[in-house]
Amino acid sequence: MFRPVFSISGMMYLHLGLYLCMLSVCCSATMSSSYSFASRRSILREVNDKGKSGGGDHPDYAVELNATNFDALLKDTPATFAVVEFFAHWCPACRNYKPHYEKVARLFNGPDAVHPGIVLMTRVDCASKINTKLCDKFSVGHYPMLFWGSPSKFVGAGWEPKQEKSDIRVIDDARTADRLLNWINKQLGSSFGLDDQKFQNELLSSNVSDPGQIARAIYDVEEATSTAFDIILEHKMIKPGTRASLIKFLQLLAAHHPSRRCRKGTAEFLVSFDDLYPTDFGSTNKQEDDKSSVRNLKICGKDVPRGYWMFCRGSKNETRGFSCGLWVLLHSLSVRIDDGESQFTFNAICDFVHNFFICEECRQHFYKMCSSVSSPFNKARDFALWLWSSHNKVNERLMKEEASLDTADPKFPKTIWPQKQLCSSCYVSFDQRNNKMEWNQDEVFKFLTDYYGKMLASLYKDRSIVGNDGREGAVEELIVATNAIVVPVGAALAIAVASCAFGALACYWRSQQKSRKYFHHLHSLKNI
Repeated sequence: MFRPVFSISGMMYLHLGLYLCMLSVCCSATMSSSYSFASRRSILREVNDKGKSGGGDHPDYAVELNATNFDALLKDTPATFAVVEFFAHWCPACRNYKPHYEKVARLFNGPDAVHPGIVLMTRVDCASKINTKLCDKFSVGHYPMLFWGSPSKFVGAGWEPKQEKSDIRVIDDARTADRLLNWINKQLGSSFGLDDQKFQNELLSSNVSDPGQIARAIYDVEEATSTAFDIILEHKMIKPGTRASLIKFLQLLAAHHPSRRCRKGTAEFLVSFDDLYPTDFGSTNKQEDDKSSVRNLKICGKDVPRGYWMFCRGSKNETRGFSCGLWVLLHSLSVRIDDGESQFTFNAICDFVHNFFICEECRQHFYKMCSSVSSPFNKARDFALWLWSSHNKVNERLMKEEASLDTADPKFPKTIWPQKQLCSSCYVSFDQRNNKMEWNQDEVFKFLTDYYGKMLASLYKDRSIVGNDGREGAVEELIVATNAIVVPVGAALAIAVASCAFGALACYWRSQQKSRKYFHHLHSLKNI
């Protein structure tokens, strides 16, 4: 298993050095500048911004696809279903149909979607020569022609009129916006309306009875990670006094974040961190000088943040969202570490929340719980259970406050977790005298490991977005995502040169780590 950081041994330093150096070499060999985060794949939100609807000032809501991005975008979308419209730009009927299609796409697409993450509305222009073969694969015989299916079923697929069994269906009743939405409602069992506004007529599923829903939270973990770093950069929270704690948290994310995209982006940030924020940057204009470079930083890739939540979406605008996504991230980290990393992880998380979580009351409450820990963690199990218990203490406090102020989310009230529907074996008994639940902690830890470990990453694994156990694939994706030209004749030489570079850079990184002494001199919570 690939474990790049946190072990006290020198070998672990070398592993981290090799990992980060590989990322650095791959980036520098394929990018025009030494520090650029702009070479990743184009994203749904970017594609949305490119098109302009006829006669209007706002961008098209439907995503324009073509033969070069068709498979990639449908593979990566968090949406459960997709609609693909095949049309021709010269077709008068298609031009007249576009406003109808856009009315429906407004509900589902983009960061301002009314019902995000459910249906991805797309279109393909068959009049463009680049799309000729793609349209032929789907036997497009008239314009416009609409198809429905799971996004992954469109990838590398096609459709034949006489095909008996197909995961892709033709939408045969979509002549107007009303009829198209009615057809979609029948498939979803929903009652969406064209006039719906945000947080109205929501199709929200309870998290209590369906443990499989946590798989959708992988997108929220990315969203929360990106949002957290956006807040840090916007408020210029990286200072000489907070620099060390941020590096520790970045090291934790680079090794154990459940999303490959975030691991890769974090590792890239670490490679450039000393250049962006040298130890004396507080006494110079360095932070202002690198403002443009930092602004381009996308810790989880260019398509994140998306602007909406999936698993963590509340029934009201002000509920759940970021705080929910951050808790899921912390729990996922707690079940992915080894025993020797437990105390480092505890310190890294407590320091991060104390220095960078902008909600003052929440920050103080969390710091108080951290400060109450009297002995170091030697087992990953103990840390995971401490974080779980702390989360329940937070929920208990908020339950009382929200009940008195009537600020709770009616569809997602705070509760002691996990509920019996999710883990009946976690419960032993209820002490009515002390009003406390007695837990089977072995079963709780088993549940946490499955829920925030295997199940959280299951959606990504199904879509081949992570490789192996979810760590080693970070380097592989970086290589694939760049625009490098593969030259077979020079492959052997390239490998030899890269090997030498990795060795030299690994030694350099190791020396840097020793000079920082973060692993040998972890900051006490009392000195945060």
